Amino acid sequence: MVKNESSGAAGSPGAVPPTTPSQPVPAVPSAFGLFVIAAVLAASGFLAWAAWDYYFGTPWTRDGTVRVYTAQVAPEVSGRVTAVRVADNQFVRKGDVLFQIDDRDYRIAVKRAEAALAQARAQAQNSRAEADRRNQLSDLAVSAEARQTYESAADAAQAAAEAASANLDNAKLNLERVEIRSPVNGYVSNLLLQAGTYATAGQAAMTLVDTDSFWVAGYFEETHLRAIQVGAPARIVLMGYTDRPIAGRVDSLARGIMDPNAAPGVAGLPNVNPVFTWVRLAQRIPVRIRIERLPDGVHLAAGMTATIQVLDQAGTAPTP
Repeated sequence: MVKNESSGAAGSPGAVPPTTPSQPVPAVPSAFGLFVIAAVLAASGFLAWAAWDYYFGTPWTRDGTVRVYTAQVAPEVSGRVTAVRVADNQFVRKGDVLFQIDDRDYRIAVKRAEAALAQARAQAQNSRAEADRRNQLSDLAVSAEARQTYESAADAAQAAAEAASANLDNAKLNLERVEIRSPVNGYVSNLLLQAGTYATAGQAAMTLVDTDSFWVAGYFEETHLRAIQVGAPARIVLMGYTDRPIAGRVDSLARGIMDPNAAPGVAGLPNVNPVFTWVRLAQRIPVRIRIERLPDGVHLAAGMTATIQVLDQAGTAPTP
């Protein structure tokens, strides 16, 4: 009969009892570890506060747009365009010739006005001479009524001569207007005019972008307006030129935006929306930013997207 060794070994007085795995003893953090943990928590709290102040306390917006004034160039006289002196997107200076209108009719008008002026002056000179001769005669030779009649005729002839002189000046001015010149410094935009087109006086034929009038419109939330002051410096970053910030300055703040509830409805009464949402979104108010310094190599065009941050009077921005 075979004995059970395992049971015999366990029951013998000299047998070694089986060992059980010991429980791990929790390590007590040192003073340095506690300091590191506290420092990390403090730094996290500071960064969270700085981020909150940067994004919610500092006036800034990504809703910025580059804007500019445009000059709609229209001829002041009508006629067929004989030459277009500029190309699309070309830079022109104030006073440069943009296009020219056929001047033959206006040269003829100047000659007619010159002839009419010469005739009117001759008539005025003759009428004045007749009136002077009547004034030298005695009362027996000519009546007071005749003197008054000749004097009035002389005055009328002189007025007609002055009117003829004004017509000549107008004819010369129209002759100068056949050359349409640029009213501003800027770029030709979306040029469609070509030689042979009939240009009508008062109708826009060309558009110029006034390069001296660029500004940036920033649409800030109304909660940021209290921190925006006129004259405060601003930092403008265009979407395509993030490495070349533009220096600007707050020029003005808008005084109103459209109220959708103010639109008149039936019988002129206000059309108030009956639906009210509990989530109130801050309205955005336009702020005009003047561009003070443009970095080299930045192609500025109306409609570009910009991020705007209004700085304090010292020109510094909070560190996020």
